[in-house]
Amino acid sequence: MGTEIALSIGGMDVAWSKNHRGIDHGSLFQQSDRGRAPSDQTDYEYYQDRDDPELALMEASFVRKLADMVPRLELLGHTLPSIELEYARAVEYWAENQSEEEPTKEALSFQEFIAFATKHAVGDLDDTLDLKLDDEKRKGRFASLSLVDNVPNANLWDRSFYSERSYFGSILDFLHPYSILRVLSNNAENLELNVTWQYGPLVEAGWAELDEFVGDARRRERFLIATEGSSDVHVLQHAFNLLRPGVSDFFRFVDVSEGHPFSGTGQLRKFAEGLAKIDVQNQTVFVFDNDAEGVEASQKVASMKLPANMRNMVLPDHDTLRSFPILGPDGVQTPISTVAPPRLNVTSISRFLVGRPHRRRGATSRKNSAAGTALSISRRAIFSHSGRLPLKHCRVLGMTRSVSKWCSMRS
Repeated sequence: MGTEIALSIGGMDVAWSKNHRGIDHGSLFQQSDRGRAPSDQTDYEYYQDRDDPELALMEASFVRKLADMVPRLELLGHTLPSIELEYARAVEYWAENQSEEEPTKEALSFQEFIAFATKHAVGDLDDTLDLKLDDEKRKGRFASLSLVDNVPNANLWDRSFYSERSYFGSILDFLHPYSILRVLSNNAENLELNVTWQYGPLVEAGWAELDEFVGDARRRERFLIATEGSSDVHVLQHAFNLLRPGVSDFFRFVDVSEGHPFSGTGQLRKFAEGLAKIDVQNQTVFVFDNDAEGVEASQKVASMKLPANMRNMVLPDHDTLRSFPILGPDGVQTPISTVAPPRLNVTSISRFLVGRPHRRRGATSRKNSAAGTALSISRRAIFSHSGRLPLKHCRVLGMTRSVSKWCSMRS
């Protein structure tokens, strides 16, 4: 009989193979999704101990809720717009291969198909195997739905099924398995279902090795993020791990452990030009600071003919980053917004002035990215409630260049 392995949602298979691994679904999961799931290929009467190592191997699986998988599906390219294009190609193929001896059928529109596919939650469909029932009765509620004939599935007549749920799966299987999962996620009840890739039986039977099943995004599926400075790398990495841990493995950064290889706006722009000219295949995003220099460089990169796998952007402006508490000998002081002039221009979300060394009296000039006017930037001193405080004795939390306008006015 052999051993099967399947990717399933709520007990409905969307992809399967026999006696070999088949499609590598590891990118849908993270390593932390390893777990155990009941196996229909296991004789549980044989095992007396739940902790039996052989039973643990038989149940070895990757398990993740569909709700947590949707962002990963979209990063892998299975967004609703892309699925609509996939559906259109299926409709075209289906129309070209209809029998000339039968009346021409009109395919459901994409919106009608989505409504059909999400009307019933997968968990509500009967999955009972009853050998006494004929095929029509096994179809359950779908047996009387004439619109099933308008789903552009050219292989529907050649599919086997044993229940209402498996029949529903056979209706949708003209789409890519990941597209099916994304479509099903439009039903709120489906979001709570587990997506399972159970590899244990295949490994136990000797058809595959355990190290063939690895979670996390593959190298070709990851996005390289190139930034102006090393602090940007540290902040963005931490932000992904903190705010989007479910997709953080999709993003990698230039190694800055021994210094940034192309720090600064001009160097990042040259790096972008170089990668575009040598046709690097990595998915790459160039992230510029949102100051005047960064915006200008980003516009220049945008004017280039970047390949489809490369994009550029500037760091976003956030009102919440327009004021900063300061920490000095007297503790945390009044947020800068209470004493600063209105509409401070925050030019970077990831540059800090933390314990800068004391410098001689004087000022430099930079451009205000919002107004394009020169600002007198004094690094001579920062003032706390107790008076003038040398910058080297004050840690400024999250302060950016625009705060220097306040500093120079106070000095």
